[in-house]
Amino acid sequence: MKKAQVGNVIEFREGLRGIVEKVNENSVIVDLTYMDNYRDLELDQRTVINHKNYTIIKETALQ
Repeated sequence: MKKAQVGNVIEFREGLRGIVEKVNENSVIVDLTYMDNYRDLELDQRTVINHKNYTIIKETALQ
C-alpha cells in the first residue's frame, strides 16, 4: 500500500475528498475544504484518516 504525501488529494468514506496536510505513522490529516460542496455537508474543516482507509486520487508534484 502506497502512503499519501503532503499535498496529495485522497478519497475516502463514500466519495469524500481532501488534501493531505500532514502524514503520521498510521494516518493522515486531511483538509476537507478542497471539496466544492464542503459547506453544504456541514463537516469539520479537517479529519484524520487511517492509511488503510483512503485512495490517492491526485499526487502532488512536490515529492
